[in-house]
Amino acid sequence: MKRAFDIVVSTVGLAVAWPLLMALALAVRLDSAGPAIHWSRRVGQGNRLFAMPKFRTMRIDTPDVATHLLEDPGRWVTPLGRFLRRSSLDELPQLWSVLRGDMSLVGPRPALFNQDDLVALRTEAGVHVLRPGVTGWAQINGRDELPIPDKVRLDLEYLERASILFDLAIIARTARAALSGRGVSH
Repeated sequence: MKRAFDIVVSTVGLAVAWPLLMALALAVRLDSAGPAIHWSRRVGQGNRLFAMPKFRTMRIDTPDVATHLLEDPGRWVTPLGRFLRRSSLDELPQLWSVLRGDMSLVGPRPALFNQDDLVALRTEAGVHVLRPGVTGWAQINGRDELPIPDKVRLDLEYLERASILFDLAIIARTARAALSGRGVSH
């Protein structure tokens, strides 16, 4: 049921949002040098690597690490990137990953390929069995502000409580959080 929901919502979302996706892609290209889409190497279900698309919000010479590990993260973010991150519009291309089956609408946010600490804790907790999500329980309960052990604790809570109704509640709270920009540090 969850996979069917993901397919329907991502298909409808891409069909409805394509003009916005094209406008944002053009805006990213005009805002700074480089491609509109950044393909980020992420850890998926079963710790399998996949390429996750996002609208590019950082300069093309940014080191390939988690934002919180950058010495001065703000200096790497493009002017438009600040808005895209706060509004979560940079995440819209991930509907493609949902349609492909690399991601789900709801699940733990996919770790970067080099976030060994997060991957290890998720594997130890058994959370790695979940398909990563565009949004998730940890995402709406702190986003960038959460320490890694707290994210994993919330990811495990999601695993234990997973249901279509819980997913719908998370999606509704995600929409509110995205509109407010709450929890985004850069």
